[in-house]
Amino acid sequence: MIQHLRNTNSAKIGQAIADARPNGAASSGMVFTLIVVADSEAHFKAVFEACRAAAKEHPSRILVVRNAEGEKTGVDAEVHMDEESIGEIVVLTFTGELSQHRDSVLLPLLLPDSPVVVWWTGNAPAMVADDPIGKLGTRRITDATSSSHPVRALIERAQHLAPGDTDLTWTRVTPWRALLTAALDQYPAPVVAASVSGAQGNPGALLLHSWLECRLGVAVTRTVSRTGYGITEVMLATTKGDIRITRDDGRVATFTAPGLPARKVALRRRDVTALISEELRFLDEEPVLAATMACLAGKAAVSSEAEGAGA
Repeated sequence: MIQHLRNTNSAKIGQAIADARPNGAASSGMVFTLIVVADSEAHFKAVFEACRAAAKEHPSRILVVRNAEGEKTGVDAEVHMDEESIGEIVVLTFTGELSQHRDSVLLPLLLPDSPVVVWWTGNAPAMVADDPIGKLGTRRITDATSSSHPVRALIERAQHLAPGDTDLTWTRVTPWRALLTAALDQYPAPVVAASVSGAQGNPGALLLHSWLECRLGVAVTRTVSRTGYGITEVMLATTKGDIRITRDDGRVATFTAPGLPARKVALRRRDVTALISEELRFLDEEPVLAATMACLAGKAAVSSEAEGAGA
């Protein structure tokens, strides 16, 4: 069921949500409020489907906000209630001056006494923790990969990381990190060097590179792949030989280790629905991410100073 409200306000939207619940049921049982900043029209359909999937797995109130062109100041709302889920999805479209004050409309719609998660689906502010909508959240999720300049966005995230911040790039590289950790557990020879290869401008390759440097304390090289998608290869040089994971098609990787035949490993690139559902399962702080981002920010600062010195 969908209710359409034109030129409305927070009070009317809240009443429409209450009226849409079966038999006037209360909002108990919902685990959090998710605010989704979806200003990119190109990605809106995929984002909305991800929200529907998230609502089924995580009963919650989902507030999808976007701006639209228009001289008149106001907000339109669509209240979506799915019979298969106790969650709620409300799409809020802002026009005019109100698009600069979206937090004022969102604040009364937050579920009381529950966490608030904010997800920027494309470009995000430089300092999301200081953004008016970001301040509403106890957890803030960005997505450098979906931004206009992915690598630049990831470095910016690292430089301004605050408690509660995370990025879906970290979620994207989770299967790589798990496979590499398992490999080192199985073949515990000292790592003396490493390398990461990935597509041009891929932030996942950069983040995985920083994670390996931070965790292993060895030199890690990063190269651009001529073929393949996303991260294409990681090599760990150990004192007993090389451990290598190669993926050319974005779906299946080849794993090789000293003294063993090559074997195939499922390593599929995941869509945004799978990524956000996984991220919402764990809302705790991630010290490993914080350490990795600190390494990335430090290296970026050194690189910037070196460029300035050579100018």
